[in-house]
Order: sequence, then structure tokens, then C-alpha cells
Amino acid sequence: MIAGHDTVSISFAMFLYLMAKHPEHQQLVVDELAEVFGDSNRPCTVNDFAQLKYFECCIKETMRLYPGLPITVHSVGADIKAGDYTIPKGATVALDMYAMHHNPFYFHDPESFKPERFFPDNSIGRHPYAFIPFSAGPRNCIGHKYAMYKMKVMMANLLRQFRFSVSDPSAPLEIPTFAVTLKARNGVRLIASRRSNFL
Repeated sequence: MIAGHDTVSISFAMFLYLMAKHPEHQQLVVDELAEVFGDSNRPCTVNDFAQLKYFECCIKETMRLYPGLPITVHSVGADIKAGDYTIPKGATVALDMYAMHHNPFYFHDPESFKPERFFPDNSIGRHPYAFIPFSAGPRNCIGHKYAMYKMKVMMANLLRQFRFSVSDPSAPLEIPTFAVTLKARNGVRLIASRRSNFL
């Protein structure tokens, strides 16, 4: 639970930062939220998620750019043949998810925020392990569904109430530090203003 809160809070901060830095994408998400909720101020629930497709693409693109856990380490349980090499049983293997998610072979222009990468038509043919923010296989995160639910509910409710911006959209985010989790070196600074249509 503790590990889940830390990584989710990182994804949450990075999502709001990217929404603030890219107001055109923020508006598309807000428009989608308006289609689902209309003028209602009822809270977002899991029953709404199926209709929030662009919103989910934005969350996935956030986790591609800034995976909360950028590197994971596994112990090899049996000899594995990888091309001309054999990884012996008992070896320790580090999976660099940050590098994988920024690989231009799978993600053209990998440093740009492009949620449309995750539209179903644009995901055809992409290796299933090219994007693994929660790891994959038998060692994947057991709380990944809970984490996604939590992020969607919190982010949807906040975006319906507030508009997020940054003082200088052209300023880059400080280079993230890798200290088990991936965090912005000096935090994420945002400007929040209440939306006039929210009661």
C-alpha cells in the first residue's frame, strides 16, 4: 500500500503538470468529462471510466514519459535464451522501464506528449511489453487496477473543478532524479484556478 501511494502520487503530479503544460490536451479531457457528467457535480465513479477514453490515453502517456518506478529488478528463475546469449538461472536482471518507454523504435518522437499513441488503432503491432508502467508477467504490480482507479477518480474530480497552468510553458521540467521512484528534482509547481462552470 505504501509503495502504491508513492508511485501514484508521482503519476498524479506528472499528469497535472502535463495537463498544465499542454492546455489543448487539458481542454480535450475537460470536454470529454463534460460529455459524461454534463452540469452535474456528482463525483466520478468506476462506472464512468469506460466513457473516458481520451482521459485514459493521457494517463498512459504520462506514465510512459514519467514512470513512477523507472527501474525494476528481478531474479532469473531459469536459464533464458536471448538471441545469441543465455541469461543464467540466479542472475539479477534490471529492467529499465524509463528507457523502454522512451525507445523511438516503439514511440516516435518519444520526448513529446502525444496521448493519441494509445488510441487502439495506433497501438496495433506495438510489442505488448514496450509499455509496462506496472511491470509485466507474473511479477507485475498486484495493485495496478487499484492504482488506475484511484488516479482516474482523483484526476477527473480535480480537472472538473480546476484549470491547471504553468507560469512558463516553454520551461522544461527539472531533470528527474532516480531514487527508487522517479521524481522531479525541485517538485512540480502549478497554478490552479477554479472553473466558473463548477458549483
